[in-house]
Amino acid sequence: MATTEQAPKKPGTPNGDDSPPPESPRRLTSPLALTLLLLLMVLAQAPLRRALAAPVMQTWTTVFVAVMIQALPFLVLGVLLSAAIAVYVPPSFFARALPRRPALAVPVAGLAGAVLPGCECASVPVAGALVRRGVTPAAALAFLLSAPAINPIVLTATAVAFPRDPEMVLARFVASLLVACVMGWLWHRLGRADWMRPPTHARHEGQSRGEAFWASTRHDVMHAGGFLVVGAMAAATLKAVAPEHWLRTAADNPAVAVLSLAVLAVVLSICSEADAFVAASLTQFSLTARLAFLVVGPMIDLKLFAMQAGTFGRGFALRFAPATFVLAITGAVLTGEVLL
Repeated sequence: MATTEQAPKKPGTPNGDDSPPPESPRRLTSPLALTLLLLLMVLAQAPLRRALAAPVMQTWTTVFVAVMIQALPFLVLGVLLSAAIAVYVPPSFFARALPRRPALAVPVAGLAGAVLPGCECASVPVAGALVRRGVTPAAALAFLLSAPAINPIVLTATAVAFPRDPEMVLARFVASLLVACVMGWLWHRLGRADWMRPPTHARHEGQSRGEAFWASTRHDVMHAGGFLVVGAMAAATLKAVAPEHWLRTAADNPAVAVLSLAVLAVVLSICSEADAFVAASLTQFSLTARLAFLVVGPMIDLKLFAMQAGTFGRGFALRFAPATFVLAITGAVLTGEVLL
């Protein structure tokens, strides 16, 4: 049989023709996006200057900058301290220090949150490490809830944010510790082993202590700082844009006020070292409603729910988060009635 000879293909072309190879599509990289944004701001500087000169924008900017400047030092200090605890304090220390009886281990673990503090971002991995090392889950959960809420940095930030209401510091401490202990006892009595998935290894295991410390610090500063910016923007928007009569209507109804700020704490997901300054800016609301904001936020918010689901399983988070939310509101209201 005769074979048909094919013309040799030209090197560099897929089909042997003279057409150029297709170009790869251009991607919008971060430097290019930043350059385009700066160019747009330069071209629109006159309208931007007029918009920023408006009274509403001046109020918004003042509140936003005030919240950020007040909160940032406490956030950075809290992140550094929580990273040091997570890396340099071995979980076996807690296993040796806690009583063997779960009923007694729960309040001791709750009070340990005041001695060995950590923000929410660090408390979940630390609690997972405690469970892996044999600490009873009830005590680990009590520490998980109390550490971000009653540590010295958070209480100091609360005192700075509420200089005219020093009783807020004691109310936050009492309400948060009460909720943490009650949730621990409830889990000990009603919790089941199959509701909690055994936690995996921490994200920094296998690294040196120095590497783990700086990796944890970088991660938590970026993570918590982003939520602080969102929270400061939300507080500034409420002060500058939301109609005053809307806020007054919500604030004048005690039940609506408490529930509104509790839900706001869940949505904003602000780090506990900075949330007091956001709460202090919501002057339309009562101290009890703002206490609910301060008690709920460090215990359950959107980022905490995701972290709890990733560490202990989604089934655990779906049971633990709603119970914590309801109990945190109840504890804040009861404490507010007595102390505020």
